[in-house]
Amino acid sequence: QVQLVESGGGSVQAGGSLRLSCAASGRTSSIYSWAWFRQAPGKEREFVADISWIATITQYAASVRGRFAISKDNAKNSVYLQMDTLKPEDTAVYVCAARGDPGPPDPSRYRYWGQGTQVTVSS
Repeated sequence: QVQLVESGGGSVQAGGSLRLSCAASGRTSSIYSWAWFRQAPGKEREFVADISWIATITQYAASVRGRFAISKDNAKNSVYLQMDTLKPEDTAVYVCAARGDPGPPDPSRYRYWGQGTQVTVSS
């Protein structure tokens, strides 16, 4: 089992920045990649970014590419999401996830999920 705990959410004005953290514990050696998803009220869960644990291959949703950056610290078993130039449409609960195999970043491929952290961007 792998446990994921997010932190770093909050409220910010449009154009501002936030940095989210995801700390992992448990059987982390089984993980292929880590990702951030988000879910706004009344909307489906949306892929944001993914990073592979060994090769550091990154993927981004088109809506955040160039504004968000995913990174990791293997020694700390942690993954981060730096969010810059935030927009009101970025408002959502951001959730950290992990999977054991490569492939498209579909939510069904991620076995482990955190509880999420709220990000609110005001105009």
